Amino acid sequence: MCHFLQNFAFSLFISFWDHRHTASIAAGNHGIPVVVSNHQFGNASGMAPRAHIAVYKALYKSFGGFAADVVAAIDQAAEDGVDIISLSITPNRRPSGLATFFNPIDMSLLSAIKAGIFVVQAAGNTGPAPKSMSSFSPWIFSVGAATHDRIYNNYIVLGDNLTISGTGLASGTDGDSMYTLVSAMHALKNDSTDANGMYLGECQDPSYLNQDLVKGNILVCSYSIRFVLGLSSISQAIETATNVSAAGIIFYMDPFVLGFQINPTPMSIPGLIIPSPDDSKVFLQYYNNTLVRDNTTKSIIKFGGLAKILGGLTANYSNLAPKVMYYSARGPDPEDNSLTDADIMKPNVIAPGNLIWGAWSSEGADSAEFQVYLTGEKFAMISGTSMAAPHVAGLAALIKQKFPTFSPSAIASALSTTATLYDKLGGPIMAQRSYSNPDSTQSPATPFDMGSGFVNATAALDPGLIFDTGYDDFFSFLCGINGSSRVVLNYTSNNCGNTTMNGVNLNLPSITVALLNQSRTIVRTVTNIGSNETYSVSWSAPYGVALSVIPTKFSIFIGQKQNLTFILNATMNSSAASFGRIGLYGNQGHVAMIPLSVITKVIYNGTIS
Repeated sequence: MCHFLQNFAFSLFISFWDHRHTASIAAGNHGIPVVVSNHQFGNASGMAPRAHIAVYKALYKSFGGFAADVVAAIDQAAEDGVDIISLSITPNRRPSGLATFFNPIDMSLLSAIKAGIFVVQAAGNTGPAPKSMSSFSPWIFSVGAATHDRIYNNYIVLGDNLTISGTGLASGTDGDSMYTLVSAMHALKNDSTDANGMYLGECQDPSYLNQDLVKGNILVCSYSIRFVLGLSSISQAIETATNVSAAGIIFYMDPFVLGFQINPTPMSIPGLIIPSPDDSKVFLQYYNNTLVRDNTTKSIIKFGGLAKILGGLTANYSNLAPKVMYYSARGPDPEDNSLTDADIMKPNVIAPGNLIWGAWSSEGADSAEFQVYLTGEKFAMISGTSMAAPHVAGLAALIKQKFPTFSPSAIASALSTTATLYDKLGGPIMAQRSYSNPDSTQSPATPFDMGSGFVNATAALDPGLIFDTGYDDFFSFLCGINGSSRVVLNYTSNNCGNTTMNGVNLNLPSITVALLNQSRTIVRTVTNIGSNETYSVSWSAPYGVALSVIPTKFSIFIGQKQNLTFILNATMNSSAASFGRIGLYGNQGHVAMIPLSVITKVIYNGTIS
């Protein structure tokens, strides 16, 4: 149990690499002061502060874990009667063929669905390539990672007035004073050697440094792959800077550290990390060009570079959000290596996953880097789809509290149909497309980037209409996979009957058609859990597809069901995915949005074009 969580109403099962961080996101107490490195960063609250947390040990720092351990934890959680399972874990490699769905973890989670448990899973941090999802089964609610608008800006201003952006959670240097820049590699004692190469430049040992050269100046250190691996640490470098009386510390990025996101790092002295290799190159060029050397010996006789550090302790909310992060895994459902069977939209939604505050214990951290630089801290700011999933788990607890009879699919529907498609300025949600300079490669997000959109907590508690799907439907879906009968029997002890159920036919709050052969008719059923209401239907069709909906208007009483028929006709051949959207607009204010994806259109002779 987690000491910072209250034991009330609804249960969550959480299994991941650091249970304190993600558990606190889902259900941490309300209004807890966030103090890191003696800096106050405001108060934090979980999504469902009065939820009860049940944590099951399934993974280990030293070697990770096995599917059997996770299955045992899932089964135990189900036996204990939890309402929600939140998994901030994914397989280290995606199964293929029948094993895509028929793997021990996903089948164990299907049993949890049968027991009425809502299952949330991190989509995976393997984006931005298409079909990079690590959570793909239709009974699992898969969550991608998005930004929020809170950022901590800190900068260095160089002596030539050039400003470079950095990352860190630290105060700035005093006032407008400029400080001399001194690289650790240029401040070695006479008896020190650079035999260890960049290791001495990482500022891990003050005994190598000449304090007279560094005192009162800004110490410059390299951030190499050793920091990522946990062999060197920010905290040790700060201790070094403190021991030699440096006024501050700046880390420049080694060019070999590519595609690694630097989380804002708490520092007890003025400092920052320059996360961009390109900006680091500019910084080093300035530093080297301002060194004054002896013409004969080439030894440094003066450090001419100047800088001041502008602190990053105060958050501002100027960041454009939400935005799909480059690392967030993308859909569609990756059943095989082609697109012909990808009939399930993934992820389901996106949620805040980038730079997320949460409770922390270095004893529970899987990453050696986190263990070292956050030792002794009670909070940490971390990024990943692992942080997005518990946001949704907490919201699911709130929905379960309001609608205690909701099935897992009803909860999933409420979260999906009410998700927003727009950023805070009213523009389309964008998706980053590359690891390097991700903002320069972004474009409008598709359903395979963000699912139904960015989760909307308020709207999800009043969805109006829901799309409900039960265990029997998922069972029929599995039986509809070619060659699956014996595997289904092995996992469920039940024989398959005759079924043609596939992903398109499941009553999901989305429609994904992997192979549109001339035309297709699809039926969805909605249930009214809001108020007596009249809905009108409007839509935008995917490119190359003619779409019609029956009915285009309907009145529905509370508890009543309504069938909706969608008729898709291919109007041209295309091998690229195209997207549309269907909106159900109620006269009492409820809105349900359904994303529509058509991956390949076929018109003649069954030939894919």
